[in-house]
Amino acid sequence: MKLSDLMPLATAVLTVALAIAAAPAARAQAPENSASYLVTYLEVTPSAEASAISLLRQVAAASRKEPGNLRYEILQATGRPAEFAILEAWSDAKSHEAHSGGAAMKQFRAGIDPLRIGYYDERLDTGIDVGTQSAPAGKDAIYVVTHVDVTGQFKDDAIALMKTLAADSRREPGSLRFEVWDQNNRLNHFTMTETWKDQAALDAHNAAAPAKTFREKVGHMMGALYDDRRYRNLE
Repeated sequence: MKLSDLMPLATAVLTVALAIAAAPAARAQAPENSASYLVTYLEVTPSAEASAISLLRQVAAASRKEPGNLRYEILQATGRPAEFAILEAWSDAKSHEAHSGGAAMKQFRAGIDPLRIGYYDERLDTGIDVGTQSAPAGKDAIYVVTHVDVTGQFKDDAIALMKTLAADSRREPGSLRFEVWDQNNRLNHFTMTETWKDQAALDAHNAAAPAKTFREKVGHMMGALYDDRRYRNLE
């Protein structure tokens, strides 16, 4: 075999070797979402609504001043005023851990626990499709927090469906934010958080093809009822 015949083969081998050598560096430089996300559901006695709102506002104001806090939203359920949700984002696990053991949370739990009539349901998540809010939420904004529970074999398929829904929803009129979180201790459980300009924008979204297609396809994968809850911001 002539030397000239070996040149293409040598070039191909060198190209593959360089690609393999570069791969670890490329992976190391790939951006990772190290933030911690939390959703907390809580319900108090109807007579304790005002007290709960006061406590939630206090802990929100204190938490936003803590190192690593990215956002802290306190929500009240529409139509069920004794039910609340907290949406949190922290820059990393350490900042969240410091917050959880800090004075503000201890004071909040000491005040809210005697008022509760249900479990303090806090779920730690990892963001798998997150983004910035497109515009400030006004007084008419509607927040939707949805717990999606699929059976284990459908986890990856459900993630793909939720990412498609998120991308489509962000392009719709009145969409302010749409995110998908994965629950850390149950990787086939997810939280979708949405913020819409107003009820009309949410109604239009739910009637549009992307949402209807998603609900139809994910329905065959569900391990529990589709649990979407509507809220308004307390601030």
